[in-house]
Amino acid sequence: MSKNTICLWFDKDAEDAARFYAQVFPDSRVTAVHRAPSDYPSGKEGDVLTVEMTVAGVPCLGLNGGPMFKHNEAFSFQIATDDQEETDRYWNAIVGNGGQESACGWCKDKWGISWQITPRVLTEAMAAGGAEAKRAFDAMMEMGKIDVAAIEAARRG
Repeated sequence: MSKNTICLWFDKDAEDAARFYAQVFPDSRVTAVHRAPSDYPSGKEGDVLTVEMTVAGVPCLGLNGGPMFKHNEAFSFQIATDDQEETDRYWNAIVGNGGQESACGWCKDKWGISWQITPRVLTEAMAAGGAEAKRAFDAMMEMGKIDVAAIEAARRG
């Protein structure tokens, strides 16, 4: 296990989430599934307790801790994409698997984890600063899923 690992709290679906992430995102995998050695407040002996995983290169631990804590937008994964096809693939996988759309390239998966599906062209426009960044930012503010062609057009003015 890495020295620094993100712990994601789930009700009881950590393994399902980990397997979904491993299927959708490159450099993602489930590395271990650990079962509870005895009963605990939100589960029984033998239930999946933790799942070690890598999500897009980031080491994570899924913890089946019960329903008391919910995810919110204060934590999100940001996935950089190279083109509209890749943007669509990730967005559609998350939203199409019980997730929900949000604004400005954000969506949530069915477990409540927030994702920013961010084309590099948008990040590059923001880094350029000035009028180019303002045009790209203003265009993004009107979007749900990011439209790469619209961001490129906004950059050009």
